[in-house]
Amino acid sequence: MVKPAAPPVSTEQVEQDFYQALQQGDLQRLMACWVDDDDALCVPPGAEPLRGLAAIRGLFTELFAAGGVRVQVVQSRRSQGLDYAVHWVTEHVQVQSEQGAAVAVVFATNVYVKTPAGWRLLTHHASPGGMHMGPSAARLEPNANVLH
Repeated sequence: MVKPAAPPVSTEQVEQDFYQALQQGDLQRLMACWVDDDDALCVPPGAEPLRGLAAIRGLFTELFAAGGVRVQVVQSRRSQGLDYAVHWVTEHVQVQSEQGAAVAVVFATNVYVKTPAGWRLLTHHASPGGMHMGPSAARLEPNANVLH
């Protein structure tokens, strides 16, 4: 019998699991970060909001078809109460453009809630922040220690 994983004890742990799952293209691990609730919300950069786990799973299934997402959290601010937390993060996401590798800057807000199963992600709202070309685009490591 497989022992279930311990529930996340902190929002930082959920955030780290989320971003590592993104990098590794691990759909099961990524979905385990989300609250099991119809109010779960994901707003991809420049796209329509996706509500509910089925819609969120569909988005990441499509994204992971080509592998993981090279993303790194470069800044984070946090506010936390007893049963909720909000993290404002700046992400660097490696993308391919016509000119080669580039880093897209994304500003994201992650909202966490404390559930009987531990901390879970309720909302990930990401907004495009611009594009940077050049050497910094190649510096994102696929296994970088990320917080998100």
